[in-house]
Amino acid sequence: MNVLNIALLQIAPCNSLEENLEKGIRYCTAAKEGGADIALFPEMWSNGYNIYGRPVEEWKAEAVAADSAFVHAFRSLAKTLDMAIGITLLEQYGNAPRNSLILFDRFGAQKLHYAKVHTCDFDVERNLTPGEDFYVTKLDTACGTVKVGAMICYDREFPESARILMLKGAELILVPNACPMELNRLSQLRARAFENMTAIATCNYPACVPDCNGGSSVFDGVVYLPELAHSRDTCILQAGEQEGIYTATLDLEQLRRYRESEVHGNCYRRPRKYGLLTETRIEEPFIREGYRA
Repeated sequence: MNVLNIALLQIAPCNSLEENLEKGIRYCTAAKEGGADIALFPEMWSNGYNIYGRPVEEWKAEAVAADSAFVHAFRSLAKTLDMAIGITLLEQYGNAPRNSLILFDRFGAQKLHYAKVHTCDFDVERNLTPGEDFYVTKLDTACGTVKVGAMICYDREFPESARILMLKGAELILVPNACPMELNRLSQLRARAFENMTAIATCNYPACVPDCNGGSSVFDGVVYLPELAHSRDTCILQAGEQEGIYTATLDLEQLRRYRESEVHGNCYRRPRKYGLLTETRIEEPFIREGYRA
């Protein structure tokens, strides 16, 4: 059976980069022992997304470079464990850091380096540098090659994020997160998986972390099966509030068969009708202070 085991590390951060490194290594090791092919961290694991209620320059100083010892430790760990690792960080970048995900494959090769495009500019994330694009990579796993993309937290609230990743070939979208995963946000993820025929795996912080509530999830994107009279629930994993490793088994063979025959994704789109989507003008009632094009 062509299946991919995705471990969501729904864990609480510690008080320092060094402690987060140690805890991250420990939980990745446990995920591998549980049979994981990919381990994914919540958003900005390097400092636990601890950027609210603090002086900006203080948390900016906690940014780490993409080639830092912290990141390299997970590169080495991925190779040692023979498991892909999606590590998240507050990344040093020019005068304003980025909110980033770096994905290493099971051989320790960097396959994806993504910075959050839709920074929360209505709040403290206006002090971050937004990412420039969305990317998809071919990830070598024990069950073969999987096309993987990423978006981070607020990116999920824009249909364009997942749509572009689908158009670039993504079968699986990894989503580090740091906010309450309530009904409507879960509904967004369900919709993104449904309309793009992609699997979406989201890793959140547990409820013991301020403004988070766990609820990490995996939607497999397969709505209809020939043997079922009605549509099925695409949610194959829904974590509770507690800290832990939550592992979902994604049936890649089923997803690929579905993508070859169903009507969503890029099957019947009419892009020539969508020119307004790239219009940059914003009018009332959507004008907001702090918007960055």
